[in-house]
Amino acid sequence: MAPRRTRASAAAELQVESGERVSSPPPEPAAKRQTRKKASAKSVQVEDEANVEVPKKKMPTRKRKTPAPKEESPVFGDELPHNLGSLPTPDTDDAKQVKADPEEVDQLAKKAAEIASPDADVKSEECYEVERILAKKHGKVTAPKSIPLPSLEVTGCGEVPSVLDALIRTRLSAATTGKNSSNAFKGLVKTFGVLNEGVGKGSVDWNKVRLASQPEVYEAIKSGGLANAKSKDIKAILDMVYEENQARCAALKKEREAKTEGPAGSENEPAEEKNTEIQRAESGVISLDHLHLLSSEDAFARLVKFPGIGPKTASCVLLFCLQRPSFAVDTHVFRLCQYLAWVPKEVQKGQPPVNRETTFAHCEARVPDDLKYPLHQLLIKHGKECPRCRAATSTSSERWEEGCPIEHLVTRHGAKKGEVSPAGKAAPKTKRAAAAKKGKGKKMVDNDSEEAESSGLSDAESDEDYE
Repeated sequence: MAPRRTRASAAAELQVESGERVSSPPPEPAAKRQTRKKASAKSVQVEDEANVEVPKKKMPTRKRKTPAPKEESPVFGDELPHNLGSLPTPDTDDAKQVKADPEEVDQLAKKAAEIASPDADVKSEECYEVERILAKKHGKVTAPKSIPLPSLEVTGCGEVPSVLDALIRTRLSAATTGKNSSNAFKGLVKTFGVLNEGVGKGSVDWNKVRLASQPEVYEAIKSGGLANAKSKDIKAILDMVYEENQARCAALKKEREAKTEGPAGSENEPAEEKNTEIQRAESGVISLDHLHLLSSEDAFARLVKFPGIGPKTASCVLLFCLQRPSFAVDTHVFRLCQYLAWVPKEVQKGQPPVNRETTFAHCEARVPDDLKYPLHQLLIKHGKECPRCRAATSTSSERWEEGCPIEHLVTRHGAKKGEVSPAGKAAPKTKRAAAAKKGKGKKMVDNDSEEAESSGLSDAESDEDYE
C-alpha cells in the first residue's frame, strides 16, 4: 500500500525538485509565539537593566541613611536639655523637617538625653538595682493613691491637697530642721487661724496671712529660724497668687461672655469648675489649684517664679501634691547621687558647677518616672541611717564595720570616708568643711532662700546631721 500523501510531503518534494535545501521542518505557530514572548521579555529585561543601572548603585545608600533619624529620635534642636550636651545632627533633609509635638517635648528631651549618654541604659538599670536593694533594707516605698488631710502639727514638704498650702509649707521647711519648721507653722496657726471650708480646708487661712503685715508674719514664724527671709517670701508669694487669681477670674469671665481664649489651662477646665474658680476669686479665697490644669513642665516653671522657690521646693510640690513624677534632690539625695556617680564628679570647663540644681537636672532625665517617688524617699532614709553614707560619719565612726548594702555601687568622697587621691594622699578638705571649722557653717545655712537651699546644709531632713 502506498504511503499517504500530505500537503507537507508534497511541498517538500516540490522544494527538492526546485533545488532548495530544507534544514528543518517549520516550527508550530504556538512555538513561534512562545519564542517571541521569551525574546521580548529578555529584550525588556536588558533595557530595564540599562535604565536602572545607576539607581541600583544608590539605593543601598539611601536605605542605610533612612533609619538613622528614627534611632536618634525626632530633631527639636541642637542642644539637649539639662546640660547634657549636643544632639547628633542627622545628615538627611527629611529628618531635619521633623517637628515634635509641644506636649511631648519633655518626653523627647528624656529620650534625647538617653541617646546622648552611651551609658544611659546602664544608669537606668542601676536605678532599679539601687531601689531593689534599699527597699529590701528599709522597706518597700510606693506613692500614695490619695493625698492625706493637712496636719497642724507637722509642716511636711507638700503632702497636702491644696497647692498653695503645699508650696508655703515646703518653703517653711527649707534650710531648717523638721522641728523648727513645725514650730513656725504652729505659730501661723495660732496667729491667723484655720480655714474651715473651701480650698485649703483644715490648714492655715492664707488670705489672712496675706492681709497681715510682714512684721506680723515674722513674729508668727520666728521660732522656726530664717524668719526674716521666709516672712518676706511668704508675703510676696501670697500677693502674687492673689493678683494671679484676680487676673484669671477676669480672663475666665471674658472667655465666658465673649468666647475668647481663656487663661493658661482653661481648655482643660470644665465649665462648672471655671464658675467655681470665679466665685473663689471674688470671695477672696486664694488658690494655686489651677496648676493641676497645666503640664508638669509648665507647673514647674510657674512655681520657680515665686520668690524663694527653687527646683527642690518646686519638685516637692509636683511630687507630693500634684502627684507628678519628679526627682526632688535634698541633701541626702545629692550626696548619694554623687557617691553613685549619677552626676559628674568634676566640673568641665564651660559647664555649670555640680550642685543640687544640676543634680536635679541630670537625674530628672535619667531616673525612670516610676522610680522617682520611691528612690527619693529611700535615698533620704538611707542617707540618714546608713553608718557609712550618713553625712557626719567616717571610717572611725561607730557601726562603720556594719557596712552598706550598696557598697559595691558607691565611691564615697572625702578622706574621712576612706577615699584616697591618686597621689596616695588624703583628699583635700572641702570649702564647706573649712568654713565650718572656722565657725562659718551657721552663716552658710542662714543665707536667703535659694542660696540656703542650694547649700549642703539645707532641708528639714538634713540639718540634724550637722547640728
